[in-house]
Amino acid sequence: MGVAKVAVSLNAELLRRLDALVARKVFRSRSEAIQKAVAEKLARLDRNRLARECAKLLPAEEQAMAEEGMAKDAAEWPEY
Repeated sequence: MGVAKVAVSLNAELLRRLDALVARKVFRSRSEAIQKAVAEKLARLDRNRLARECAKLLPAEEQAMAEEGMAKDAAEWPEY
């Protein structure tokens, strides 16, 4: 996967803190730190979206559908 260069503006305090992390070898570079921060934020947004969608589910309906599917499948299962 290729990379693209982008310009990012940070306020002085964020830049100071970012540079301190690089100096302490938490990250190899500013780029690595920013890439990881963006990836983490995007993953968090995805999880939040999934949680919001799951909250829309009605537990009773989900349970009924699960049991209906299991009953149909159970008839096809071999005897043990």
